[in-house]
Amino acid sequence: MAEFRPLCRALSRRLFSRSLLAGGALLLASPVVAPHAALAQQVVNVYTTREPGLAAPLFEAFTKATGIEVKSVYIKDGLAERVKAEGASSPADVLMTVDVGNLLDVVDAGVTQPVTSPALSAAIPANLRDPDGNWFALSLRARLIYTAKDVVKLSAITYEDLADPKWKGKICIRSGQHPYNVGLVAAYIVHHGEAKTEEWLRGVKANLARKAAGGDREGARDILGGICDLAVGNSYYVGLMRSGKGGPDQKKWGDGIGVLLPTFEGGGTHVNVSGAAVAKNAPHKDEAVKFLEFAVSPAMQAVYAQQNLEYPVLATATIDPVIAELGPLKVDTISLVDIAKNRKRASELIDKVGFDN
Repeated sequence: MAEFRPLCRALSRRLFSRSLLAGGALLLASPVVAPHAALAQQVVNVYTTREPGLAAPLFEAFTKATGIEVKSVYIKDGLAERVKAEGASSPADVLMTVDVGNLLDVVDAGVTQPVTSPALSAAIPANLRDPDGNWFALSLRARLIYTAKDVVKLSAITYEDLADPKWKGKICIRSGQHPYNVGLVAAYIVHHGEAKTEEWLRGVKANLARKAAGGDREGARDILGGICDLAVGNSYYVGLMRSGKGGPDQKKWGDGIGVLLPTFEGGGTHVNVSGAAVAKNAPHKDEAVKFLEFAVSPAMQAVYAQQNLEYPVLATATIDPVIAELGPLKVDTISLVDIAKNRKRASELIDKVGFDN
């Protein structure tokens, strides 16, 4: 047996050495693996229908402030369909889009998840977010009335006034079936019911100066061309024209019109929104919530609104001077959810009265 003892000791030393090497390798490997795992979490994937240039300031500021990288994917159409098709393996964390109808589409498609955030609840009025926390408004666009300022001497106007026969042959508007106008008609239904909305639509159609067509900026152009005295358009387009971002011709149109912030009788000004939701299968949910909370912080609301020439959703945030010149915005207090629920019926009424014919 004695002759085997040196061999046993040698084998023991060899095994001990291998254990040390293996343990050392694990110790050495641990600091390398852990940071990579941590770094993998410092990202938020945003699927957005907003033009990349409009969303970029928010993305850049978020990364600078938090160190969390934003990876964005621009999806012009079919956002809900894409995320639904990707299923549980979808990399999407945040879904950003314009128009409350599009926000409701992603909710109805089952590709969002509810979020509870005191910061979001405090910053965003209840009528501008989903009561279940599935989506949140980030900025606002008001539906305005452009005027021939040398002809129309008004300091106030209501949406109901647009059906007044005194405006016969004097109103310009884009297609009634455009989402901006469908939303306005849906809001009218919430305020007045279907029967009165149909009557109102017939009155507005009777007052049109031309076929409902073109865009909001064409309404401003046609006011300067003497075709109409009033036009329905978004606040965003006034900012775009007057800021010069739309070019010299559009700046002339924007500077040449008057602007009124209409209200519903007994209500406020109709708004549409850009907004966002956290994706159902978000692999980085915590980062996604941080992103939304950052988007409604006072500093970011000011930057975001200025870059996009929109109203901030945060009441205390700074407004771009071009938009501030339009006057104080009294947002209609009816819920965007109620508006969205009536969009289908609004579209049907628009067709029923032949608004676009």
